Amino acid sequence: MVTISATFGAGGGSIGPAVAERLGLPFVDRAIPATVAAEIGCTLEEALAHDDRAESGIGRILAGAARLPNVTLGGMDVYLPDRTILPEEEFVLRTEQVMTRAAEAGGGVLLGRAGAVVLKDRADALHVRLDAPKQRRLVRARSEVLASAEPPKAGGTARSGTSQRDLERMLDDNDRARAAYVKHFYGADPADPRLYHLVIDSTRLPEPAVVDLITAAARSV
Repeated sequence: MVTISATFGAGGGSIGPAVAERLGLPFVDRAIPATVAAEIGCTLEEALAHDDRAESGIGRILAGAARLPNVTLGGMDVYLPDRTILPEEEFVLRTEQVMTRAAEAGGGVLLGRAGAVVLKDRADALHVRLDAPKQRRLVRARSEVLASAEPPKAGGTARSGTSQRDLERMLDDNDRARAAYVKHFYGADPADPRLYHLVIDSTRLPEPAVVDLITAAARSV
């Protein structure tokens, strides 16, 4: 089992699947909220609203909650909107169960969702952190945005539609949201290197070299 924690622009979304392919393991990511929705009996949209990786997930609510009154979060009184009749902890518990079953069923490569904390007691799990200085992550994120942009029309030029300010806002919002999720539900800091076996600056090395490092380490566990 490999868990990967990645900041925005650190390449987790491409490195994770590449590692899974090299190891012959499933990439356990989008299947998690779908499975949680099926087991709870809610819609996929409701499950995504409580997922760590979703663009409108609970991490975004937690990260913005410090500006609102009434519920405790990290020592601050904040208000957490009532998103569902089910408690947030029910979705988190179900997510943990899906992750644990994946580990017990032969393993996989898991992105986000505090995997290094949830599976910290498994001797067969490798925990990896991908991070880098903000400016280099912005450069990588910009290249990914450009690569995913629609091709230009005849005679035109390619445009990403995302300004530098928007990109910086996306980076800050994503980093805050992912940190808020781990802090709120597990009392941990996802940037703490003690949670991981490998901490890699994924903007300093070519992506294939990062995949090689993680794959070699996983095979040694």
